[in-house]
Amino acid sequence: MFDKILIANRGEIALRILRACKELGISTVAVHSTADADAMHVRLADESVCIGPPPSKDSYLNIPALLAACEITGADAVHPGYGFLSENARFAEILSDHNLHFIGPKAEHIRLMGDKIEAKKTAKRLGIPVVPGSDGAVTPDQDAMAIAKGIGFPVLVKAAAGGGGRGMKVAHTEADLQLALTTAANEAKSAFGDASVYLEKYLQKPRHIEIQVLGDGRGGAIHLGERDCSLQRRHQKVWEEGPSPVLDAAARAKIGNTVAKAMQELKYIGVGTVEFLYEDGEFYFIEMNTRIQVEHPVTEMITGIDLVLEQIRIAAGGDLPMTQDAVVINGHSIECRVNAENPVSFRPSPGKIQQYHPPGGLGVRIDSAVYQGYVIPPYYDSLVGKLIVHGKSRVECLMRLRRALDEMVVDGIETTLPLFRALVREPAIIDGDYHIHWLEQYLAGQKTD
Repeated sequence: MFDKILIANRGEIALRILRACKELGISTVAVHSTADADAMHVRLADESVCIGPPPSKDSYLNIPALLAACEITGADAVHPGYGFLSENARFAEILSDHNLHFIGPKAEHIRLMGDKIEAKKTAKRLGIPVVPGSDGAVTPDQDAMAIAKGIGFPVLVKAAAGGGGRGMKVAHTEADLQLALTTAANEAKSAFGDASVYLEKYLQKPRHIEIQVLGDGRGGAIHLGERDCSLQRRHQKVWEEGPSPVLDAAARAKIGNTVAKAMQELKYIGVGTVEFLYEDGEFYFIEMNTRIQVEHPVTEMITGIDLVLEQIRIAAGGDLPMTQDAVVINGHSIECRVNAENPVSFRPSPGKIQQYHPPGGLGVRIDSAVYQGYVIPPYYDSLVGKLIVHGKSRVECLMRLRRALDEMVVDGIETTLPLFRALVREPAIIDGDYHIHWLEQYLAGQKTD
């Protein structure tokens, strides 16, 4: 087991990692920018190191500063959390070059799955169903038009190195394609330094379903069921739940076993999430995230498995916590991402939290690093915290979520709590009858059939 872990992140995920380390008896090092000097994980860690000024490029993305912090404190492993350097293959290689353990997958797997075109090719080779589309990058010429006609309009133009909805455009007709290709390529170049784009069939009303996997790096891998992340705004997840309201046990087992088998063949190590669009009973691979997910607590609540703890234990050479047959899905869980944003305009609302009261009771969990008097800085994401509830059934889970949302108090800043209080009472949400476009249609006041 590791002696000391440096947590190369901030906010709620840094605190989440710190808690897992404490339960394993591992010493912790918190790194922070000057803006995060009063952060909760900094207060609770065994040691802390300031790694730079507020801008991420000068602090949380500053690899030399992180290496220096490891050297100063004697840390022997680094947990990257999510975001920042968590899917940076070069960072993993640099740590290895300095005899430091990267708590995550092999660099080759990060690099492979970070390239959306290569990831799709690999998924297809491993027997994972994929969305019909181009075999590789396309350019704004007649070849792209021919490929699009072969797929059938509408088509989705996507950045090869992309994520988070950037470098992604829909072409509904032949006339739209040229502009979509150019715009997506320009966005991709600006956001990722890579203008490569590819084409996929644009599905009309799919669900976004992801499979959680856990591998030991030696050919062993299991899946831990699915999460339904279809409630999204601008391709950003807002509400996640598991199990999905639209999957039965047979469909879950089929896609889960397919993914687990693929991870066994890859000899994947650690946690990972394979994401799909699901429509008319068919799954279509879209990407794999080679890190812990924001919504991982949903899986923890329905399986009883501490994913972060297992991630650390396996990185240190441990075995999988159980066999596939021993994985049991228990009840239902929903997570709401509460952000410091105006609930109508979604304008960021950084500032000081004047009053803070998290909800409690059976089956209620808050993953948050805020506290009364904490100042949410304007430099990073606007996540206040994640409200996660669990119930014996989806009906019980929804009722518990309604109660918890009404109980939660965050004053002094604007938050998205009012949005969730409305959503949990919407008939379509109660019925589980929604898709990836539903929330934006709802927010626009359009009919959501």
